[in-house]
Amino acid sequence: MRPPYPAEVAVTRVLIVGFDPNALPGVDAEAIARGLAHGLERVQAAGCLVEQLLVPLDESAVDRIKRAVVGQAWDVIVIGGGIRKPEPLLEFFETVVNLIHSGAPAARIAFNSDGGSSLEAVQRVLS
Repeated sequence: MRPPYPAEVAVTRVLIVGFDPNALPGVDAEAIARGLAHGLERVQAAGCLVEQLLVPLDESAVDRIKRAVVGQAWDVIVIGGGIRKPEPLLEFFETVVNLIHSGAPAARIAFNSDGGSSLEAVQRVLS
């Protein structure tokens, strides 16, 4: 498969990591999914090569994040607000940050407040 950009063009590679809204109890999964899609489109429109990894809220999440982080060279990895904000998930958030730091040491780590603010998070850490 041919990359979407010529090899000689420097492209910012971004990974956005968050929870799959369909796996979260008590949320409007459709509304969250729309926000995530909008945020993803904004990052793409800014010229970044972006992938989004949505993980379930279970024991497989850390392993899936680890595979994604070490699988490619990322310039920025955005950790979504759903992982960062809830106090009961503090240990999970800490694990994710340390996994990203060790698995992709050259990547900048950014934090969004919701799916729609990923572009601002990327721009903030690259400026």
